Amino acid sequence: MADLVVNGVSYELDEDGFLEDAAEWNEDVAKALAPNEDVEELTEEHWRVINYLRDYYDQYGVAPMVRKLLKDTGYDQKTIYNLFPTGPGKGACKIAGLPKPTGCV
Repeated sequence: MADLVVNGVSYELDEDGFLEDAAEWNEDVAKALAPNEDVEELTEEHWRVINYLRDYYDQYGVAPMVRKLLKDTGYDQKTIYNLFPTGPGKGACKIAGLPKPTGCV
């Protein structure tokens, strides 16, 4: 397990770089994780997806399936991959501080 240090605070990451405790997530952690997922700067569009993922996870305890993400955000798959080059599961969920998805995200 690796650690991510943001503003002097250490956060545990799993072997794939996902935050071990989703409750520890904050916007500064997201900004620190983003470059590892080929996201140089988090724009309003990124935050729309990140906040959707966080809200969905808080409500249901899992990450949404890609179809649900696309439908609810209004973005198409190409847009999601432009925003998160490593994909909605690996990139977007990781930056949003969610646990590593087990299903099709």
